[in-house]
Amino acid sequence: MRIDVPEGKDPIGYVWGEMVPGIGIPASNFSLAVYSESTLGLREFEAARLRIAQINGCLFCLDWRTERDGQKVDEGFADAVTHWRTTAAFDERTRLAAEYAERYALDHHNLDDEFWARMTAHYSQREIVELSMGIGSWLAFGRLNHVLGLDAVCVLPSQLPTH
Repeated sequence: MRIDVPEGKDPIGYVWGEMVPGIGIPASNFSLAVYSESTLGLREFEAARLRIAQINGCLFCLDWRTERDGQKVDEGFADAVTHWRTTAAFDERTRLAAEYAERYALDHHNLDDEFWARMTAHYSQREIVELSMGIGSWLAFGRLNHVLGLDAVCVLPSQLPTH
């Protein structure tokens, strides 16, 4: 870790909740809302989330699998995300979610009319905004945790105070 955490303190709770509570707690609430309030299908959600995890190199995010109603994506899903361009395991919405996440993170200036035509053919405007907010959250917070070396000890910030 690149941050000194007092003995006996949870690193995530300390950094996010104690060091910068005015920023960390609202950021945590935003991060949690991306999971709890999402209306996107699990495969689309996980394709975008895992592609950002792969780009960020966040250890925790790479190992995490979102669960909804007792369901998680299958074991080979992360490998399919790596090969989103060519995998036969994805429908067009799932493929677009992975593509959007990658381009959002690495090439957002080149999200051209051709891309948006494909995106709007498969996603509503509301879904695009929701996916964009999720990608932004994962990009920012996964990268923050990786850069600070917190990703090896990370858990979802549900343990942070909410006041």
